[in-house]
Amino acid sequence: MTSNFYRAFEDQYRGSRALIKDRLSIYLPFITPLAAQHPNQAALDLGCGRGEWLELLQEHHIKAQGVDLDDGMLAACRELGLNVQNANALTHLKTLPNQSLIAVTGFHLAEHLPFEALQELIAQARRVLLPAGLLILETPNPENLVVGTANFYIDPTHQRPLPAQLLSFLIEQQGFTRLKHLRLQENPHLRGSTPVSLFDVLAHASPDYAIVAQIAPSATHPDPLEAAFATDHGLSLHSLANRYDAQLQSTLQDCQAATQQAQQSQVWFTQQAEKNQAQADQLARELKALHATILWRLTNPLRWFSEKLRR
Repeated sequence: MTSNFYRAFEDQYRGSRALIKDRLSIYLPFITPLAAQHPNQAALDLGCGRGEWLELLQEHHIKAQGVDLDDGMLAACRELGLNVQNANALTHLKTLPNQSLIAVTGFHLAEHLPFEALQELIAQARRVLLPAGLLILETPNPENLVVGTANFYIDPTHQRPLPAQLLSFLIEQQGFTRLKHLRLQENPHLRGSTPVSLFDVLAHASPDYAIVAQIAPSATHPDPLEAAFATDHGLSLHSLANRYDAQLQSTLQDCQAATQQAQQSQVWFTQQAEKNQAQADQLARELKALHATILWRLTNPLRWFSEKLRR
């Protein structure tokens, strides 16, 4: 891959620094309480890219270091005075002592790794984390059908999509005791009860997700992350599909109600027409009977004379 290709690629498709920092702020409720308990311990960002997460941690007075293999990305970090170095994520993890970090993070890193390397990276992260330490891995969400079948492959360095069930299982196998599945970056206008289209179901489930995993806290340090782990985020394919189905069912019920009302109206008009016809037939019979009476025939000259006078 040519020099600076990936930095230019990120600038084109990842989004602006301000946008990415805003998105990453969702993780602050997880890491800031932990950093307050361990002010002298650092976090490590694997595949730190342009350094948005490192910059955000720096702004919140949290010690952090980043590693990446792309010199163009690292140059962007150094321009901001961030603590970064050129190193392979897994190789660097192996050099660190046990229980030396409060958090290990990797944003859009896991999908770049061969499966065996991802397994080992999670195991090494478990080893270097303090009790109650955090592992945060964010990756494209294949539950979003457009992401899973098309957009994922825009990046030529991606290996394969990672379903959340698989990534969660890998992390649980390494001894993390609490996991949170966060769906991320969905379109805000779809939150709540906004009507959804078929394209929303196909393309607008949260395009990214993260697994936030925690090691069991020690007895001497109470867990400060209860509220963060209790908060739900994002839109699933299942929830959007259910909303779409509910809309279709509601529309069908409205159509059925309108059809029933029209049928009832038609029955009423038919009954009224039959009633009017019956009355007309009855009047015709009565008039015919009147014309047949002797009195009608006897008074015929009088009616003729009255008509002449009227004219």
